[in-house]
Amino acid sequence: MIRALIVDDEPLARSAIRTMLRRHKDAEIAGECESGAEALGAMEKLTPNLMFLDVQMPEVDGFAVLERAARPLPHVIFVTAFDQYAVRAFEVHALDYLLKPFDRERFDAALDRARQALRDPGAPEWERRVTEMLEDSRPGAERFLVRHDGRVILVPAREVEWIEAQGNYVVLHHGARTHLLRESMIHVEGRLDARQFRRVNRSAIVNLTAIAELRPGFHGDYEVALRSGERLKLTAGYRRNLEKDALGGL
Repeated sequence: MIRALIVDDEPLARSAIRTMLRRHKDAEIAGECESGAEALGAMEKLTPNLMFLDVQMPEVDGFAVLERAARPLPHVIFVTAFDQYAVRAFEVHALDYLLKPFDRERFDAALDRARQALRDPGAPEWERRVTEMLEDSRPGAERFLVRHDGRVILVPAREVEWIEAQGNYVVLHHGARTHLLRESMIHVEGRLDARQFRRVNRSAIVNLTAIAELRPGFHGDYEVALRSGERLKLTAGYRRNLEKDALGGL
């Protein structure tokens, strides 16, 4: 019997998974969680053997859930609304994922693969692939996969001038183009190379090679002037770290 735990911060996504799962007589819903933190407790208490896990969640995302969870892990079907890094990671490591919005056919195919995996005693092999993916997701992102004009293109991280937070999304400023990604600022910052990218305020990360100068502002504040002409506020909490560690005491 499949005992499934649904983990997603979006009520509509949880509802869609719940509805599709109830069509299968060999599956039951062990529980639902709307956050990664809640999922960690539910995994221990409910002991599911299958988890539908959203990748992008505030504070504790899907990858963090797996890093912190006790072993052995339940089988996981990742759920994502085009997380450009996650999709590549899943494909490289042969892990199941559902790309939002998904239909019944795609859902059933993923569930069928999960059934086969649960019958297979080779769980350590699956956990090894998950572990390798988590290791690959650590800091040092080299590129982003983004949608542009109906295509998926690669944007090297070194070519991104700055990154802006917009709610549950981030905007990559790449030359004259901007690319919207459904990722949290914390998740993006956590996998960027800190030798090249630094936060200048709560809503902006800059590529250090794109900085032209620091300009004094009003009331002791500073502005970060980029080579493109963009100006970003440098708040006090981030100024010392930027000057000392990234700009050599400028």
